[in-house]
Amino acid sequence: MAGDYQRGEMDIHEQAATFEGFGKFTKWGSLAIASLLLTITLWFCTPAGFVGGLVPGIVLAVLGVLFLKEKPASAH
Repeated sequence: MAGDYQRGEMDIHEQAATFEGFGKFTKWGSLAIASLLLTITLWFCTPAGFVGGLVPGIVLAVLGVLFLKEKPASAH
C-alpha cells in the first residue's frame, strides 16, 4: 500500500479552497468583531453614547475594508 503513493499527484484544489476560505473568514470576522467591540465599548463604558460609539466603529470598519481587501495580482 505505501508503495502506491506517488508524491505530488493528489488533487489538492479542495484543500486549497478550504484554506483560502478559512483565511478570508478569519480576516473579515476579526474586522467585524473589532468594529463591534469598539462600538459597544465606547457606547456603554464612556459618556460618548450611542453615536459616539457608532461613528468610530464605522470608521474602523471602512478603514479595515480598505486595508484588508484583496490586492490585484501583479503581472510578471
